[in-house]
Amino acid sequence: MSSFSYDFIVIGGGSGGYAAARSACDFGMKVAVVDGSEKLGGLCILRGCMPSKALIESANRARAIRHSETFGLSVSGLSVDTKAIIERKRELIDDFASYRTEQLQSGRFDLYRGHACFVDDHTLEVKLLDGGSEKLSFRSACIATGSVVKEIPIRGLSETGYWISDDILEAETLPESVIVLGGGAIALEMACYLEGLGKEVTVIQRSDQLLSGSDRDVADALKGAIEGRSNLDIFVGTTITEVKRNASGQKEVFFQHDGESKSVAAAEILQALGRKPNTHHLNLEGIGIPVASSGHVVCDHYQQTVLPHIFAAGDVCGPHEVVHIAIEQGEKAAENAAIHLEMKEGAKRKIDYRLKLLGIFTDPQVAMVGLTESEAKEQGLDFRAASYPFDDHGKSMIMGELHGFVKLLADSTTGKLLGGAVVGPEAVELIHEIVVAMNFGATASEFLEIPHYHPTLSEIWTYPAEDLIL
Repeated sequence: MSSFSYDFIVIGGGSGGYAAARSACDFGMKVAVVDGSEKLGGLCILRGCMPSKALIESANRARAIRHSETFGLSVSGLSVDTKAIIERKRELIDDFASYRTEQLQSGRFDLYRGHACFVDDHTLEVKLLDGGSEKLSFRSACIATGSVVKEIPIRGLSETGYWISDDILEAETLPESVIVLGGGAIALEMACYLEGLGKEVTVIQRSDQLLSGSDRDVADALKGAIEGRSNLDIFVGTTITEVKRNASGQKEVFFQHDGESKSVAAAEILQALGRKPNTHHLNLEGIGIPVASSGHVVCDHYQQTVLPHIFAAGDVCGPHEVVHIAIEQGEKAAENAAIHLEMKEGAKRKIDYRLKLLGIFTDPQVAMVGLTESEAKEQGLDFRAASYPFDDHGKSMIMGELHGFVKLLADSTTGKLLGGAVVGPEAVELIHEIVVAMNFGATASEFLEIPHYHPTLSEIWTYPAEDLIL
């Protein structure tokens, strides 16, 4: 009989952590989960994916109503009830969170509500939320503590004050004007939410393009689609120098852009310049687990840290901070822990990022799978790329959705699909057709054997595929 309290302890009860705990139970391990958040559910359910999409849905419908005349419809008297939008969001999130809470409290594993810190590489001290502490020993563990908002050292920003995404997700009253700092997924989704509800929005991005890391054509297509709206301005390639309140009481951001000094003032600032791994309380250095310069826990493709019995999953380790990958990482961590402890036979399983997905719920949406052109070039691959625009596609023209395009990448020798991207209507849904094709190793030619109904958005993929046939 082991002298350890548990075979497997998971620190963090979000998507990655729950997936690890559930999987470990399936392998017959004695499992505990430690979660110190005020409310159970994890970032995605409580303050990320789900609440933001609930708000965005309302904004999208408001935007559609404003443009109804294009379709021969006349709508007058449109009003926005932000309090009702937030109340609907809360009802949805309470439902989602209650289900996750039931899962965490199902009795399959022990749940400790508190903050964990490594005493040594086989012991945790848990400071319980209701007072007191517990010491728990383990044979293996998984770090899945997620991420927190990154604080950016901009002169005057803290003194002036700002919102983060948590604030906007709970705001029953919205300011009439907002400056959004950042050009990533969270920044742009919230910018489109605010713009959709009729607020004046200015996006200030430090990088020379939106969506750093994406291909330039993808970023430029999104920028071109949204920056022409009457109440949304975008500045990229900036250096923010100072933030302060002006004489009228508004918050003003001073920055350099195209060699000129500029400033923008608004009622509020949304700081959406990124997140960082939540590791400060864990004492990782004390037990010899290295952390990268980015703050991520260093682990390999088996989700193992340098200590082979301690694993990591989700935002805390990266490299792709999205829910479906966190879940897969958690599952792999649990399985490899079981193998390491000889509670399961077989070789350790690597995680495969070949089908890495990204979806951004702006309007228009953006989605990508597999390699970008930039990544393919960096890897020295011999590939071909082809694209096709929505403004020349029947169904999207009928819908009045003319912005954006689809793009496919294929190996120049074999024709095998390597990646896909889409900026346009229902992009996050459309990308899954390419995910399925790539999952089964389809070539462009084989992809074209799949029938596509007409007229649909999905059939637009056949046009770039035709250009990639060897």
